[in-house]
Amino acid sequence: MADGLRRSLSEFETGWATTVIRWRDPRAPLTAAAATGVAGFAAALLVGGQTSVTGAVAGVLAALLAAVSLLTTSARLGDHRATATGTRWMGGGAVVWAGGVALRPVAENTGLMVSFADLLVLVGTVLLAGGALIASGRSLSGTAVLRLVTDSYLCAVSLFLVGWVVALRRVYEQADPATFTFTMLPPMLALLVTCAAVPSAVRGRAAPPAAAGVGVLATTTVAGIAEAVARLTDAVPPVWSVMLAPMAFLLLAAVPWAVRESGPPPGGRPVGNLIALVPLVLVGVATVTLLVHLAGMRAFQPVTGVVLLAGSAVLLLLFRVFVLSGANARLRRLAALGDRQLRELAESTGDVVLLCDYEGIVREIGAGVEVTYGYRPDELVGGTIFEYIHPEDVPGIQAALRAMGFEDDGGSPGACMIACRVRAADGTWRPTESVATRHVGGEDLLLVTTRDVSDEEALRNQVAHLTFHDGVTGLPNRAYFEERTREVLSGRAGHVAVIFLDLDGFTSVNDSVGHASGDYLLGQAARRLRGAVRADDTLARWGGDEFAVLVETGGEAQIAVDMAERLLRAVSQEPFRVADRDVALTASVGVAFAEDEMPAGDLIRNADVAMARAKELGGRRVEVFAAQMHADVVRRLELAADLQRALIEQQFAIEYQPVVDLATSRVTAVEALVRWWRGSVFVPPEQFLGPAEDTGLIVPLSEWILREACREVAAWRASSWDIGLSVNLSARQITAPRFVETVEEALSESGLPASALTLEVIEEMLVEDAEETIRRLSELRALGVRLAIDDFGTGYASLAFLRQLPVDMIKIDPSFVSGLGRDDTLTLLTRTIVRLGHDLGLIVVAEGIERPEQLELLREMGCTRGQGFLVARPMAARGVDSLMRTSLTV
Repeated sequence: MADGLRRSLSEFETGWATTVIRWRDPRAPLTAAAATGVAGFAAALLVGGQTSVTGAVAGVLAALLAAVSLLTTSARLGDHRATATGTRWMGGGAVVWAGGVALRPVAENTGLMVSFADLLVLVGTVLLAGGALIASGRSLSGTAVLRLVTDSYLCAVSLFLVGWVVALRRVYEQADPATFTFTMLPPMLALLVTCAAVPSAVRGRAAPPAAAGVGVLATTTVAGIAEAVARLTDAVPPVWSVMLAPMAFLLLAAVPWAVRESGPPPGGRPVGNLIALVPLVLVGVATVTLLVHLAGMRAFQPVTGVVLLAGSAVLLLLFRVFVLSGANARLRRLAALGDRQLRELAESTGDVVLLCDYEGIVREIGAGVEVTYGYRPDELVGGTIFEYIHPEDVPGIQAALRAMGFEDDGGSPGACMIACRVRAADGTWRPTESVATRHVGGEDLLLVTTRDVSDEEALRNQVAHLTFHDGVTGLPNRAYFEERTREVLSGRAGHVAVIFLDLDGFTSVNDSVGHASGDYLLGQAARRLRGAVRADDTLARWGGDEFAVLVETGGEAQIAVDMAERLLRAVSQEPFRVADRDVALTASVGVAFAEDEMPAGDLIRNADVAMARAKELGGRRVEVFAAQMHADVVRRLELAADLQRALIEQQFAIEYQPVVDLATSRVTAVEALVRWWRGSVFVPPEQFLGPAEDTGLIVPLSEWILREACREVAAWRASSWDIGLSVNLSARQITAPRFVETVEEALSESGLPASALTLEVIEEMLVEDAEETIRRLSELRALGVRLAIDDFGTGYASLAFLRQLPVDMIKIDPSFVSGLGRDDTLTLLTRTIVRLGHDLGLIVVAEGIERPEQLELLREMGCTRGQGFLVARPMAARGVDSLMRTSLTV
């Protein structure tokens, strides 16, 4: 025995040294070393025959080791707050439990049945249970705590009663009742605490320390009961009971090191609601055990404590049943109230609520169905909902209901949205939106809430109509036309045409009778155009006074051209009646044909270009798009951009064409002519003056010409050269806001006398917006500036305006001068113009003199002045200087 004791002590020393070494290496687990040391020490004491001492010392060492492990690992579990807190609680509980076990030999000498050491063990057990609860991560409400306490009490009492029948009653018969009660009280309280901790540890995904803590509670409780029984019977505790607590604490010491430092704590699968049945099962087992025991007893000798415990368990169980019944009744009332409120809420909003099975049979329906659809509820109950749903919608709804019928009832009630058409009592089909959910009443039914969305559908249709239709004419708008063109081209490329129509002179209608009357006229025009197109064609208002037509030609281009002619006649054949007056309008129409792979945007653009071309040519005509039209538009856009750049970079120059006195051959004036050199390329004026007029760039260009020419001529006049200046005016320039002020500033800045400046206008400018033009020219005449009518003889209202406007000069158009000596009619007309000028006291200037016979005839007619290539070509300022010095003669 001595050799065995020495060998065991040697194993203990070796294990403890290994424990210390492993403790210094935090990366290595402590389980193997600790188990070796404690097991060696326990073996040494067992060999020496000290079983109780062995258990106490081994338990204390294992508990302290577990406490050190728990408190150490809690610092690295910061990411798992509940696990870290619970681990610290269990570490503290292990220390208190170890202290209680270590002080038992001292406490036994006091002679008390329940010593302070037992209280320490009990407190340690409570701390271990609390730590296990916290580490499990469960949050308990007040109701849950009450249920947990009652369940643990029922479990503890049931286990005690079973133990009483099996073994404790014999121990009770051998011991004093008081001693039995006080000796068994601490382990029974530990059992109660353990029963409270077990459900939280095994329910849900509890952390490993929580499960290990519950294991310690269970083993220490079993060991405590075995030790209490041994103390009551004066027997030696069995070896297995002595080693339970040390081994459990060793496991608890090792478990925290298995918890990962990051990520969610691992755990087992949720047990679910099976834990709630454990107290009832234990109560049933205890009841059966007691009944069997009582049935086998010949004489019943009741024990007061056991009877009280059994009675308290029965009363508590009855209380639980009563509370559960009340809760179930309350839930049923809440479910019924919620169902009623749901129906009332649905019916108050105009919804129809019904209950039906998965086959569509109506079991119950609200009274709102009569208000919404005109059916009495009793007409529908017992029938199927599919009798009132549109046949096209029935298959989809049947499939949805079958899918809901196959759903798992364990989850939340299934639900689906249903959109369908329902037949009302008047036979109309009403669009509806329904929500079908599983009925919460327990029956295999569906709760369906149906809403009539006829008003919403009508509103959506109205919004869609307003989105794609014009509010003035009721025709489709631009967005609809573009989408429709894309759709048609995708299937019929090469057999489609687009017609664009613009009302000529519509702007004057708005200006004269107002925009409201203009909108009324557009409505009339839309009705006429609608009558001129075919039913399959798409007529739309493109915007403003423009309309567009999409024509499917079937490969015959003449169909689109004929339709364009009809549209033109529909607008122009008779006046429109607006604001109690007749308004005659014409139209400019463009036609474009689709080609293979042509985008819709290009086709529409081509029709617009053709329409613009028709308007440029005077309107009231149909133009078919040709490729050069688009090229011309592109060139004009590029030219406009180049013009703007040329103004900034000062690419323009001025040439002066002399005007001579035909009698004396003396140069009396020069006409300023603009020239544009785009790099080294000369751009003729007829190519850029039109685009400049259209884009408005003619205004800053003309202002520059006026200022530059005034400065140059003023310099010549300062050298004692009596010479005048003629500058052509454009329509845009005359209508510019500061036109008169610009002329006055140019004269003031250059020092040129106003009488030396002659501004030329063409006859057409006097006819268009005549009142405003004459007012502006009259203001210039008041400044002392002279006025001339250029290209005289080509207009149709010249004589009338000569009487209204104080003109100083008329310039005969070159087309008359070119026929002198060759065309008797042109010669007669030229002579008439010269005589008219003399009679009115005006200076007459002949333009375009290129042949000597023209010059002789003009002198013979009495024409005072002339200009042309025969007299002098346009030249730069240096050339005019040379001409003045040499006194040019013809």
